Amino acid sequence: VIKELNYIPNNSARNLITKKTKILSLMITDIGNPFFTSVARGAEDKAMQMGYQLLLCNSDENFEKESKYMDMLISTGSDGVLIAPANDNSKKNMKKLTKHGIPFVLIDRNIPDIDCDQVLSDNEATTRRLIEHLIKQGHQKIAIINGPLVVSTARERQQSYIDTLKIHGISVNNHLIKESQFRDSDVTNSIQELLNLPEQERPTAIFATNNFIGMNTMKILYKHNIKVPEEMAVVSYDVPNYTENESILTVAEQQAYNFGYIGIQLLIERIEGAAPEKARKIVLPSEIHLRTSSLHQRDKGRKS
Repeated sequence: VIKELNYIPNNSARNLITKKTKILSLMITDIGNPFFTSVARGAEDKAMQMGYQLLLCNSDENFEKESKYMDMLISTGSDGVLIAPANDNSKKNMKKLTKHGIPFVLIDRNIPDIDCDQVLSDNEATTRRLIEHLIKQGHQKIAIINGPLVVSTARERQQSYIDTLKIHGISVNNHLIKESQFRDSDVTNSIQELLNLPEQERPTAIFATNNFIGMNTMKILYKHNIKVPEEMAVVSYDVPNYTENESILTVAEQQAYNFGYIGIQLLIERIEGAAPEKARKIVLPSEIHLRTSSLHQRDKGRKS
């Protein structure tokens, strides 16, 4: 009879009794980033598998937009939130969720002094492996083009970059440290500043701390007729959209799908009272793909 009448249950009425919506929310910072596209797929698959529906929110790396979404989620009723926070200011939104009794899990980025379940990338180890690869290729003057330091991933990757150079006896040159944006990153000025440095300081390699920065770095270098890797080697944290440059770009590929899949698993366990009292922290390793943007001719074809 339900099928014949095309009956749809009134979840609002049901929620008054169960106090549960069976709706989860996923807050990401940039739906245009292929990393977060895969995160969303993993989150949706796990939510559906566990009998939940998923609401997608996109903050565009903007704290104010994130805050508006949080108010909406609180007012309409969401059983829990899986969130990649916009930046450190998101701490205010996390406290708001806590105040209203809404469980949440952080993915990709953490927030200082917020104790909750987290699924994060191994930023320290992955960055170290990328920088050590460049050092093994003979590079001593390695630049970093990073995102804003109010984002935990930017801080952690930059700190690992600095630590790795020091471990290998390479002095840190602040002129080689540039800050951009993770989203809509325009690295033109950063690269121009690097190219304008005196020859003895000019870098021979660039570490791009996310996929958009890596892709745009390659574009600007080609625009300036800089040969990659002969004149400038490039490595990138994470994989850009498929372009001509992707096939030659050395990248650290994150387990994007698992960020969403595991994150939703932790969130549902927290909602349903199946999680341990102590917050859990899952750190996912990345896979390094060595390609021609960073390899000498003798090393091309190798993978790690």
